[in-house]
Amino acid sequence: MTSGSTWERHERAVRRLVESAAAIPPGQPVRLAKQTSNLFRPRQATTAPGLDVSGLTGVIEVDPDTRTAQVQGMCTYEDLVDATLPHGLIPYVVPQLRTITLGGAVTGLGIESTSFRNGLPHESVLDMDVLTGAGEVVTCRPGDELFDAFPNSYGSLGYATRLQIELEAVPTYVALRHVRFDDAALLAKTVAEIVETGEYAGARVDGLDGTAFEPGELYLTLARWTETTGGATPSDYAGQQIYFRSVQQRESDLLTMYDYLWRWDTDWFWCSGAFGAQHPLLRRVWPRRLRRSDVYHRLLGLDRRFGIADRLDRRAGRPMRERVIQDVEVPVARLPEFLEWFDAEIGMRPVWLCPLVAKRPWRTYPLEPGETYVNVGFWGTVHVGPEAPGGPLNRAIEAKVHDLGGHKSLYSEAFYDQETFDRLYDGANLAAVKRRYDPDDRLTTLYDKAVRKR
Repeated sequence: MTSGSTWERHERAVRRLVESAAAIPPGQPVRLAKQTSNLFRPRQATTAPGLDVSGLTGVIEVDPDTRTAQVQGMCTYEDLVDATLPHGLIPYVVPQLRTITLGGAVTGLGIESTSFRNGLPHESVLDMDVLTGAGEVVTCRPGDELFDAFPNSYGSLGYATRLQIELEAVPTYVALRHVRFDDAALLAKTVAEIVETGEYAGARVDGLDGTAFEPGELYLTLARWTETTGGATPSDYAGQQIYFRSVQQRESDLLTMYDYLWRWDTDWFWCSGAFGAQHPLLRRVWPRRLRRSDVYHRLLGLDRRFGIADRLDRRAGRPMRERVIQDVEVPVARLPEFLEWFDAEIGMRPVWLCPLVAKRPWRTYPLEPGETYVNVGFWGTVHVGPEAPGGPLNRAIEAKVHDLGGHKSLYSEAFYDQETFDRLYDGANLAAVKRRYDPDDRLTTLYDKAVRKR
């Protein structure tokens, strides 16, 4: 190891992290000293010192021969892809938003269009180092109790400082085909067939996701990795054109691999419209470098801080809004039932559809391995009136999802009682692992984080 090497810098950063953990007074919550987040779950404010993760934001090394990378826990996928793509490699699953961190995706469950064949981000982790509540850095691997309970633990078991991940070889371009369906049952049947065969109409499918615009207008987007353009010019959806609209407007498309990975980030799926970023005139003057999900997230934070949308609603005499920002997984066979219920009871569109198949059991997020689920993502607000603070729509979604044998991601607000939460997310095992690695209960429990907003 040479002086000043990436490994040496990493070890210095870990030492600072451990020292910062030891400096947090007893009784104070142990949390990251981190100003940004991709979570939509409010929490109680604290002035307590946090964990110093300032030196844990990069890629330690990429090994093209073994197709692996050693990555620090706070490294964003944007920086990770920038390091791997020049080698013709990408992580097995690259979540849609640039500033999601690798450690965050592993402890909080990331997903993307390769999840129907590659599972979730933690399923391509070979080993990782975790700072536990006891202030120790523990190396764990698949099969270890800490490793197996870590996905969906959201920091309640500790924080990943280093992860060794597998990488997938990819070409330069991605050819897209947008297939329209007017029947959700047929779309679900087609998803199941693609997962089973890896093909559609005789063509290989490398990436698979979908968009439901209206009850009779649904699309599957089939991605195929390719080294040739077929004479087409790659599209640019970081400029004036908007990706989600192209799904309705084009039957086929071509993107560079880089632009495909971030196709949803430029307009935060379709949510940038709330800030005017999709208006042709405003888009021309909105700097390209600021057309990013993290910019919109900060704008949303300002709206929440100052209650801008709520004030405008009151002035216009509109009912109070409930923020309905969720990702849920339902078995593919139950997708039509969920969408029909969602249209009738919630009424938000578009929604994102992303198939996934877990490779093995994961106790803290117990999907049946080998079974096809579809992630349904919906992000917005609904005018519900004075009941809005109680979350009636979010509560109804929780109940419906679990009636259908599905699960709900915990990056946003949750309303479960403790008994239901523990049953759904194997709280007994999570508590047992936490007692071993956090004997003084320094880390906030998952229930406190997800439901009590602590």
